[in-house]
Amino acid sequence: MEVTRRGLLIGTGAGGALLLGYVLSPRDYGLPLAAGRGETAFNAWIKIARDGVVTVAVPQCEMGQGVTTLLPQIVAHELGADWRQIAVEPAAASGAYANTALAAKWSALWMPAFSALAAAPDALLARRWAQSEAFDATADGTTLAAYEAPARAAAAGARALLAMAAADRWGIAWEECEAKEGFIVHGAQRLRFGELAARAARFTPPSPPVLLPAPLSESARDVVVEAPLRFPRLDLPAKADGSAQFAGDVRLPGMVFAAIRHAPLGRARLTHHDAAAAKAVPGFLQAVTGADWLAATATDGWAAERALAAMAPRFHAENVPDSARIAAALDSALHRGSAVRVAAIGDPDPVIADKPDLAVRYAVAPALHAAIETASAAARFANGRLELWLASQAPEAARRAVAAALGLGLRDVVLYPCLAGGSFDLRLEHRHAVEAALIARALRRPVSLVYSRWQEQLTALPRTPVQAVLAAATARSGEIAAWRARLALPATAREFGKRLFGGEDAQAALGATDQADALAVEGALPPYAIAHRAVDYVATGIALPTGRLRGNAHGYTAFFTESFVDELAHRAKREPLSYRMEMLGSDLRLAQCLQRAAALGEWDGGGGGSGQGIACHAMGGIDAGQSSGGGRIACVAVARRDAGGVRVDRLSAAVDIGRIVNLDIARQQIEGGLVFGLGLALGAATRYRRGEPVTARLGAMSLPRLADCPRIEVEFIESGGDPFDPGELGVAVVAPAVANALFSATGLRFRSLPFNALAT
Repeated sequence: MEVTRRGLLIGTGAGGALLLGYVLSPRDYGLPLAAGRGETAFNAWIKIARDGVVTVAVPQCEMGQGVTTLLPQIVAHELGADWRQIAVEPAAASGAYANTALAAKWSALWMPAFSALAAAPDALLARRWAQSEAFDATADGTTLAAYEAPARAAAAGARALLAMAAADRWGIAWEECEAKEGFIVHGAQRLRFGELAARAARFTPPSPPVLLPAPLSESARDVVVEAPLRFPRLDLPAKADGSAQFAGDVRLPGMVFAAIRHAPLGRARLTHHDAAAAKAVPGFLQAVTGADWLAATATDGWAAERALAAMAPRFHAENVPDSARIAAALDSALHRGSAVRVAAIGDPDPVIADKPDLAVRYAVAPALHAAIETASAAARFANGRLELWLASQAPEAARRAVAAALGLGLRDVVLYPCLAGGSFDLRLEHRHAVEAALIARALRRPVSLVYSRWQEQLTALPRTPVQAVLAAATARSGEIAAWRARLALPATAREFGKRLFGGEDAQAALGATDQADALAVEGALPPYAIAHRAVDYVATGIALPTGRLRGNAHGYTAFFTESFVDELAHRAKREPLSYRMEMLGSDLRLAQCLQRAAALGEWDGGGGGSGQGIACHAMGGIDAGQSSGGGRIACVAVARRDAGGVRVDRLSAAVDIGRIVNLDIARQQIEGGLVFGLGLALGAATRYRRGEPVTARLGAMSLPRLADCPRIEVEFIESGGDPFDPGELGVAVVAPAVANALFSATGLRFRSLPFNALAT
C-alpha cells in the first residue's frame, strides 16, 4: 500500500497513518521565479528591477480570457505599483502555484476511491496533492478562487519589505509608510520601488502578511463611457501588432517543419505509406511514423504537406465511432439502461410514478472546439534533453507525457509556456506535444509541428453527445410537484481524468464509461424550489472518445432544464417569467437576474409571434442547495427563422458574479460566452462516419459570422459575494433562451442541439 503521485491508495489499518504522513509532510519548492540581471525576486510571484518594472508570474495559460491582466492587476493593487510599470512572465510549473480549487473540484478524477476526503475547496489533502504534482492547470474558471489569495499575500509581503527598506533609511517605523504608484511614501519623502528592491530583500516580511483592508473590486456604477480603463489588458498590444509569440511562431536555428496525418478514431494503426514517393518533393527531409500517425518533415510546411500527400498513408481502424451506432447506444441506455441517482432533493419517484404530466426527450450532438489556432508545438531534442514550446492548460501533465514517451526523466523535459489562440479546454490534451517531441528526437533537429484544420477536427475529442428525458408531475395550477431528469451519456469527465491523470490514451480511457460521473451531469439539478427533484445518470459506452469544451456539462444541462421549464409554463398557460419567479424564493440572486434581464430585454411576456424567449442558469453551489456562492445569469433572446435558417437578433443578459475584479474583462467574457454559446446552438457539431468527423472545415460548422452576431447587452448586478469566473455562464444560457424564443416565433419546439436538427 502506498501513496502514489497519481493518486492516493488508502487501505485499512495503516492507511490513516499513511494519509496523515502524506498530508503533514513538509514541502519545499525553491524559488520558481528566476531573477535576471538587475532584478530582485521577492517570492514566487514578484520580482522588481532597478528601473522600477514589477514582473508578475502568471501560472495560468493565457488563451484569450485575460488572465495575464487579471492576476497582475491584483498584485499591482495590493503592492501599490504603477500599472504602467507592470510586466508579465509565464510561470514554470511548480508546487508553489498549486491550483487547490481545481484539485478539489476534480478530486473524483485523480482519487476516485476516496474523493470526498479532498472535495472541499479548502481541503488540505487537495492542496498537498496539487503541490506535489505541480498541478497548476487552467480550467473551470478557478483562477481567482485558486490564486487571488496567494497573489495578494505575496504582494502584501513585498510591500512590507519595501516599506522596511525605506523606513530603515528614514529612521522611522515601517508601518508609517505607504505604497503609492510605485513609490514608498512618508509625508514628503518618496523612494522608488526600484531603488529599494535589492535592500528590501534582506528583511523578513511579517507573518501573516498585512493585507489592504479590502480586495480589489470594480463597480459598474463607476464606469464612465469612453473613459480610459484603469487596468487596460497587458496582452492586447502585442496581439494587435503581431509581436505576441504563439507556439507556431517559434523559430530556432536549424528548425524544420512537420506535417502529420492521423488514423481515424478507434483502435487504429498505420498500415502503409510510400516513403519513396516523398523523395521527389523538393525540401523533403524525412518521414517519422507513430503507431497511428505519419509525419513528414521538410524545410517548409508546404513541402511537408506535399510529401505527406505523396506518401498516401493508409490506416486500419477497428471500433470506430459512427453516429448511427452512437445514437442507438444512447437511445438504448436512455430507455433500458441502469441509472445511478447522482443528485436529489426529496424523492420524485412516488410522485411521478409511471405517469408524469409531461415527459420530453432532448438530444445533443458532439460539439467541436473550433479554436482559431490549431494544435501547435515546437520541440528541440539535444544531449538527452527535450525543450518544448507549447500552449497548455495542464503543462505538468504535458511534461509527464512527453517524458514517458521519450523515456526521459521529468527534469529532462523543459516546457516554455506560450499563448493559446483560443482553447475552450482543448489544450488540456497534449497529443501534439508528444508527437512533436518524438519527431524532434528522430531528426535530432528542432521541429515545428502545426496541425492542419482537418487534423485538428479529426483528433480534437468533442464534447460528448447526450440524450435525456425530463419528466414532471404538476398540480392543477401548473406548480411543479416533482421533477426527474434522466441523462444517458458516457462518463466523459472520468474518461478525461484517465487521460490527464492516468496517462492513458483515448482508447484505453474509454473503459471509464461504466462508472458514475457526477461531473458529466453537473448543473442538471434545477435551481427552483421544487420539493422533489432528482438527476439520474446512465453511463453509456460509445466508441467515441470525448473531452471537455467551454461550458462543459452546463452547456447541455441548462438547455434541458430551461427548455423543459418553458414547456411546463406554456402547458399550464402561464407567463414564463412569472412562472420561474414563483419558484425562486430560495435563490434571490437568480430571481434578481431574471427581473433585470427582463427589463433590459424589454420582455413582453414571450407571447406567440413575439420571438422572445427567456432562460436563466446558476453555477456553483446549486447542487448543494446553496444560493450564496457561484454565479448567476439570465438572458432574454429575440430570434426568428427565415430562408437563411435561425436568426438571433438580440441577446440581453443580466449577470451576478459576485465581486468584480476587472469589469472590462468580465464583460468581454460574458459577451464572448454568449457568442460561443450561440455557435453551439446553431452549429459547431459534427457527425462521425467510419471514425472520422464529417465536418472538416470551419466554414462548414455553421458558426456565427460577424454579420450574424446579434445585438448584445450585458448588465452586471452589484454583489458582495466571492468573485466567480464569468467565462462559461454565457455559454450555458444561450441555447435555451434562443430555443424558447424560436418556439414563440414559430410554434415549434427545438429539442436538439444544434438547432439545425429536426424541430418538433
